[in-house]
Amino acid sequence: MKLSQFKFYLPEELISEHPAANRDESRLMVLHRKTRKIEHRIFKDILEYFNDGDVFVINNTKVFPARLYGEKEKTGAKIEVFLLRELNRESLLWDVLVDPARKIRIGNKLYFGEEGGLVAEVIDNTTSRGRTLRFLYDGSYDEFKSTIQGLGETPLPKIHQRKVEAEDEARYQTIYAKHEGAVAAPTAGFHFSRELMKRLELKGINFAEITLHAGLGNFRDIEVEDLTKHKMDSEEMIIVGEQADIINNAKEKKNKICVIGTTTMKAIETGVTITGKVKPYSGWTNKFIFPPYDFSVADAMVTNFHLPMSSVLMLVAAFGGYEFVMEAYAKAIEEKYRFFTYGDAMLII
Repeated sequence: MKLSQFKFYLPEELISEHPAANRDESRLMVLHRKTRKIEHRIFKDILEYFNDGDVFVINNTKVFPARLYGEKEKTGAKIEVFLLRELNRESLLWDVLVDPARKIRIGNKLYFGEEGGLVAEVIDNTTSRGRTLRFLYDGSYDEFKSTIQGLGETPLPKIHQRKVEAEDEARYQTIYAKHEGAVAAPTAGFHFSRELMKRLELKGINFAEITLHAGLGNFRDIEVEDLTKHKMDSEEMIIVGEQADIINNAKEKKNKICVIGTTTMKAIETGVTITGKVKPYSGWTNKFIFPPYDFSVADAMVTNFHLPMSSVLMLVAAFGGYEFVMEAYAKAIEEKYRFFTYGDAMLII
C-alpha cells in the first residue's frame, strides 16, 4: 500500500485538547468486521462485547516526564531537551533530542533547574537533532531519578500547542502503568477506569500484561510513498512467560483475545511463534504493520482515532480492513468523534 492512501482531511477542532471528564465515558465506535456494521456507544459499554474467560492484553508501560527545559553554558540560551532513552545507568548516559539543535555542540554543558542544579554535558552527536548527554551528578541513582522527575514535564505531544497542565500528569498515563520507560503514552488504555476494570474482572475477563516502552517514532512522519521502504524506530519490549500463558491458554479454549492499543498489538505480533503461540520475549522491536497483514493472536482490538498518514492508523487498517476503517474514519469525522491523544475510542471485533 501507498502512504497517500492514508491521507484524509481532519478538521483541527476534532483533535481533542483535554481528556473527557471520566475515563470510561469517552465515546466508543464499534466496528463489526464480518457484517460491516458500525455502532456508536460509550466506552464502558465494552462490557457487553466480552464474556467469562476472554482476555484483554494491556501495555503496562509508564510514561516518564521526558521533557526538560535548560540553559546553555555561558550564553544562557534556552534549550529544550527530550529524554528518549537511558543508554547507561552507571554513567548516566542518555539518548536525547535537543531543540534548537543547531546551537548545541559536543562539549557544551547544559544547566537545568533553578540555579542550574542539574548539569549535563554533550558527548556525542547521534543525528541532526539527537545527542548523547552525560549527566554530571554526585548523588545516588535514586536521587538522580528523583531530580529528573522533579524537573521533567509530562511529554504531551507538541501538536497540542498548549502548556502542560496539572491534569496531564495523571491523565497522560493509564491507571495500570507500572514500568517506567515510555516517552509516548499507550493512549487506548486511557479509557479504562478502576471501576470498569473491576466490572470486567467480575464478569470473568482476565488481563495479560506486556510492556512496550513507546517512543517518539509513533508520531514521526512517514516520508516514503512506498510503505515497504519505511523503517520504524526500535522500542524496548518485554513479555514474561506467565503473561504469555494467560493469552495462550485462552486461545486454546477458544476465548476471545482483545488487544488494547497499537503498541500492545505490535508487541504480541513481535512475540508470536509460527504456531500462533505468544512466547516470552525481552528485547527490541521495530515491527511496522500495514495492510495486508495476517494477525496471529488478536480477535479484537481497542484503539484511539489516529492522525492521517500515521503508522498507527496503518496498523489499525491492517486489522480492521483498509476500506472499512477508512469508511469508519469518514463517519467519525461526520459524527464529530474526538481524535488523537485524549480522543474517543474504537473497538474492532
